[in-house]
Amino acid sequence: MLSFKAYTNRASGETESDRAYARVTPQDNGVTAVYIDAISPATIGNAPSRTLDREFGAGIDIVIEAPIESYMANFRSSEFWCKPFFGNKLSEIPDETQYLVIKLENGEFLVVVPVVNSKYKTVFKGKTADTFTARIFSWCDGLYDCKGLSFVYATGKNISALTQTCVKTALKLLNNGTRHRTERRYPEMFEYLGWCSWDSMQIRVCEEGLIEKCEEFKNKEIPVKWAIIDDMWAEIRDFYDQEYDGFIDMVHLMHRSAMWHFEADPRRFPKGLAHTISKMKEYGLKIGMWHPTTGYWRGIDPDGEAYRYLKDYLIRSPQNYLVPDWRADKSYMYYKTFHDFFKNCGTDFVKIDNQSMTNRYYKGFAPVGQVAKDFHAGMEASVGEHFDNCMINCMGMGSEDIWSRSVSPISRCSDDFMPEAKEWFTRHILMCAYNSLFQGEFYWCDWDMWWTDDGQASKNSLMRAISGGPIYVSDMINRSRKELLSPLAMNDGKILRCDRPCTPANDCVAINPTTSGKALKLQNMAGEHGILAVLNLDENSKPVNATICGEDINGFEADEYAVYEHFSKEMKILKKGESFDIELKNEDDYRLYIFAPIHNGFAAIGRTDKFISPKTIEYVCDNKIKLTEEGPYAYVENGKLILCD
Repeated sequence: MLSFKAYTNRASGETESDRAYARVTPQDNGVTAVYIDAISPATIGNAPSRTLDREFGAGIDIVIEAPIESYMANFRSSEFWCKPFFGNKLSEIPDETQYLVIKLENGEFLVVVPVVNSKYKTVFKGKTADTFTARIFSWCDGLYDCKGLSFVYATGKNISALTQTCVKTALKLLNNGTRHRTERRYPEMFEYLGWCSWDSMQIRVCEEGLIEKCEEFKNKEIPVKWAIIDDMWAEIRDFYDQEYDGFIDMVHLMHRSAMWHFEADPRRFPKGLAHTISKMKEYGLKIGMWHPTTGYWRGIDPDGEAYRYLKDYLIRSPQNYLVPDWRADKSYMYYKTFHDFFKNCGTDFVKIDNQSMTNRYYKGFAPVGQVAKDFHAGMEASVGEHFDNCMINCMGMGSEDIWSRSVSPISRCSDDFMPEAKEWFTRHILMCAYNSLFQGEFYWCDWDMWWTDDGQASKNSLMRAISGGPIYVSDMINRSRKELLSPLAMNDGKILRCDRPCTPANDCVAINPTTSGKALKLQNMAGEHGILAVLNLDENSKPVNATICGEDINGFEADEYAVYEHFSKEMKILKKGESFDIELKNEDDYRLYIFAPIHNGFAAIGRTDKFISPKTIEYVCDNKIKLTEEGPYAYVENGKLILCD
C-alpha cells in the first residue's frame, strides 16, 4: 500500500539519495515501523559543508498506492497549538502535520504517526497527488547522520484502536521512558470542580479579588474544590505604572516583561503569597500556581531578585532573554527553586505554560529530541518531588513535548478559551476534539476553563462533561451560575468524569463538520455505558444530519441497549447493528445520548439532572438502582422508560 524513497538534505542545499535508506520493519500487531538511515559525508578539503540541514536534514517520500477518499491532518498551526485540516489532496497536507488519518476508498483507514526520537523530529507535509513527505530535522547544525525511528503506520476499520496501537508500538520501540496515558495516574484533586483566575482578573489578579471569589463560591454553595492563581501573581516591575488599552495591548505588555521576583507582587499581595494561599485554603480549596517555563514571558530580569536565586541555571536565548538551561540537571534545579518556594507557601499543584518553545529558545544548542527530553526530565522531576506529579501542561502541543513528557498526566489540547466570543466556540471545539485523537494517547486532555454566564455556556458545560478531563471555570467575580455547574458534579463537587479522553466518532474523523452537512459526534464511555454528544457546527448554521448507533462509541458492547436522550428525555431500544437518523436544525440544536446495555430486560440510566448520568449509579442489583446521591433518575424495564422524581 505504501512505498518509500529516502534522501538527505545538506546545509549547502544539495540533496542526495544514494546514502539514505528507509528501513521498513513490520511488527507483530499489524503496525509497520519505518526507520531512517541516512549519512552525509564529512566536509573534504575546501568543499562546501556537507552537514545535514537543521530544518530538513532528511526526508522520506511516502507514496500511497491505493485510492483515497479524504483525510484529517492534525498539524501544528502555531508555535504552541495544533488543529485539524480536512482535505482529499495529499499535496495539501500542511507542513508540521504530527498525526494523519487517511480514509481509503475501500472503507478502511490508514493512520500514520510521526515520532520524535533521541535526536530527530519527524513531521509530514504534502508533495504531489499521491505522495506526502516525512520531513526529518534536528534544529541543530553539525550533524552528519540521521538515524532512528521516523514514523509508524497501520490500516484498519477503527481509528482509535489503530492510533492506540501505533502510539504504544512507537513508545516501545523508542524505549525512552515516555508512558502511554493508561500507564499514567490521574490526580485525585482533578476529580473535583475547579476555578482559575485568568479570565476573571487576568494580570490584575490580587489577594482581595481571590478572597472575594472564594466568598462568592461559599455564599452560592458552589462546590469548587481547587483554584489556580494564574498570570500574573509575581513581582513584574515592567508592569509598574504601565497602562494598557484592551486585551491585545495587555498581551503586548505581558510579552515584553520579565520576572523581577517569584515572591508575589507586594502591591497586589501585600502580605505575600503564603498569606493569600492560607486564606484561600480556609474555604476548603487546594491551590495551584501557574507559571510559564521561562519565569515570565520575557524570561528572568537580570536586575531582579529572581536572577540572584536562578543565575546558575539560566542561559541566554537567541533573543538575548535569560531562560532556563535545557540540560536536565540545570532544568531540575531551576524548577526546584520555584517549586521549593511554592511548596513553602502551601501550593498543592502547578500549571506550567509556554512549553513548546524549544525552537524559539534552544535551536542550535543540541538536537531537538535531546533538548526536549532533557528539559522535560528536569521539569517533571521537580513536579514529582514537590507535587506528586499533580500538574497541568499547557501551550505544549509540539510533538517534541508530547513524546518527551514521561509521567505528567494532563495537558491542554486547545488554544485559549475566548469568553463572550460566539464564533470562537466552533474553532475551540474542533481543536479540543480532533487534537485529543492523538494527544489523548499520552494524556488526559484539558479542554480549558470556561464561563458559566457566557453565551455558549450550556454547550461548553456539555463539552466539559464529555471531555474526560478536568473541569474548571474562570468566571468573573459575582458571575458564577450554579445551575450551569450542577449537571457536571455531585453535591461535594466531585465531577461525573468519563473514562477516557473524548474523541470524534469514527465516521466523523475524516470529514469537515463545518462544511459537510454532517453533525459532529463526540464519544466516550462511562463504565459499560456509552456517551455520545452531537453538535451542529455548520459554518452557516444550516441543518445537519447524523446517523446514531452503538458502533459510534469505541468500547461499547451490547447486543441490545436503550438510547436515552438527556434533554428531551426520549428513549429508543436498539439491537446491535441498528441505527436511527436525526437532524440538528441549527447551531443551538444539540443532543446528549446515553447508551445503556439491557440485561434481562433492564437498563440503568441514572440521575436525569446530570449529563453523565451513569456515573451517579453506585450499583444495580435485582433490577434496582442504588444512587450515590438522591435525585431524579431513570431506568428502562421491559422496553419502557421509567422516570422517577
